[in-house]
Amino acid sequence: MIEFRIDRRSGVATYLQLVQQTNQALRLGLLMPGDRLPTAKEVVAATAINPNTVLKAYRELEREGLVEPRPGLGTFVRRSLARADAAADAPLRADLDAWLRAARTAGLEREDVEAMVKAALDTQY
Repeated sequence: MIEFRIDRRSGVATYLQLVQQTNQALRLGLLMPGDRLPTAKEVVAATAINPNTVLKAYRELEREGLVEPRPGLGTFVRRSLARADAAADAPLRADLDAWLRAARTAGLEREDVEAMVKAALDTQY
């Protein structure tokens, strides 16, 4: 099950952070069709956000066709965003993890790394 993390300093609306984190988990194959998302009550307990914020995020995911509410049961994943050959990405992920450890050891802050990655993405894509 996904565990949401809220960055109150990011400038990104809280409900969008939930949507983005769910999309990321779907893309990475961490959430698969049939998986249940945490209830609004569980998310509120873990993150101290307003229940309406969670419901807004879940409605947005439903609007995108990614999840479906099942009354009395919860909200379930309808479809994945993972590529069929996502397992082939494991060596790239290992290289990225090693690079991030090196960046952290070198004293780079998360914001520094995010800026570097965004710049590289903008150059390559």
